[in-house]
Amino acid sequence: MTQEIRDSIAEACAGLGFEMSCDPRTGALLRTLAAAKPAGRLLELGTGAGMSTTWLLGGMGPAGTLLTVESEAALVGIAERHLGRDGRVRCVHDDAGALLKRLVAEEARFDLIFADTWAGKFEQLDDALELLAPGGLYVVDDLLPQATWPPGHGPKAQALAERLLAEPRLAATRLDWSSGLVLATRI
Repeated sequence: MTQEIRDSIAEACAGLGFEMSCDPRTGALLRTLAAAKPAGRLLELGTGAGMSTTWLLGGMGPAGTLLTVESEAALVGIAERHLGRDGRVRCVHDDAGALLKRLVAEEARFDLIFADTWAGKFEQLDDALELLAPGGLYVVDDLLPQATWPPGHGPKAQALAERLLAEPRLAATRLDWSSGLVLATRI
C-alpha cells in the first residue's frame, strides 16, 4: 500500500474528525510482522478508516488474507473506498465482539491478530487468544497515555499489559515505543 493511499485516508479522517488512526511507527511494525506471515490469515479488530489495514496489506504476500471489522459505518466506507479492490482483504461492518464469538464457534485460526478496539483487547481477550494459531502473533497498541483516552483509562491499559505479559499461552514483550505496544507470540 502506498503513502498516497494513507494520505487520502488521513484526509477523509480529518473530514470526519476521526483522530484515532494508526501511528506510522506502529504501522511500519505491522507491515514487518505481516511480512513474516506472507501466506497467513490475519485478523484486525477495529479497522477504523483503514490506516493500519494499509500497513498490514503492505507486508502481506499475494496468498495472505485479512479479515478486518469495524462497527462505525462511515469508517468502514472510507476503508472500503480505499482498499476494497484488494482481493486479500475483507472489510466487515459489524461489532467486533459479535464477530469474535462467531469465529470462536467456527474454530477459526489466525496467524496474526491486531486488536485495536475494545473487543479482543479489553473485552473478550480470551476469545482473541483462542483464535491465535500456534506461533501466531498478537499485537495491541495505544498502551501509553493518549489524548483520545477516556477518563480513567490508564489503569485499564496497564492491567492489560500486565495480563498479557503474564499469560502462560504467550511469549510477550512490552514496547514503550510509538503509542505503546505489546507484541506476543502464541506458544
